[in-house]
Amino acid sequence: MRARRPAPSSTEAKRRYHHGDLRAALIAEALSIAATEGIEKVSVREVARRAGVSPGAPFRHFADKTALMTAVAEEAMDRFRAEIDAALAKADADDPIAGFRAVGRAFLSWAMRNPTHFAIISSRQAIDFPGSQRLVNQNTAIQELVDHLLQKALSAGRLRSGDTRLVQLAGRALVYGLARMFTDGHFESWHVPATEVETRMEAVLDLVVESLAKPPSDATTNPNPRPRSRRRP
Repeated sequence: MRARRPAPSSTEAKRRYHHGDLRAALIAEALSIAATEGIEKVSVREVARRAGVSPGAPFRHFADKTALMTAVAEEAMDRFRAEIDAALAKADADDPIAGFRAVGRAFLSWAMRNPTHFAIISSRQAIDFPGSQRLVNQNTAIQELVDHLLQKALSAGRLRSGDTRLVQLAGRALVYGLARMFTDGHFESWHVPATEVETRMEAVLDLVVESLAKPPSDATTNPNPRPRSRRRP
């Protein structure tokens, strides 16, 4: 299992502030508190104290705690997207199923190495997801990227289902559930040693992807499933 990436320390946050980037320092402090004490312990006043600024200074950048945590989530989403792009760069560009699997593995890898970011971005109570155009745009772009891979797989006869939206939802539910099992510490009760958690998670992902996809040999002999029409929102 990969080691978790530690949250930025107070010293790192203050160093960034002294270089003139108060906003980044406040985000780093909020992440540090969330990582060590929990999201519910984050407060604008405490973030300001740890950053070494006046209680009112953060309000030049963030209206309240929700705005601050939303900024942390935006940074998390950017890192998640970078993880996806890096994984796809290593995957076989001619195999959309390999790309679909790579996105799933990127999600798991990112969540394992950034559990606090995962918890924050998953908490709709702590952040204003729909109010952040940056979060909405990134999330939409990721969904469209995966849909493109699945449409390509469907055209090549590689999917068992013609409903690409349903396949994407199944994949999202799977990796989200596995990531939550990891961050909530459930694998121990399933008798999975800590050293094997990552490989077991990837094995489950592979098992489900294989159940959703056809091997290339089958795709050349079996007709494509009929695509289902999409309902307009």
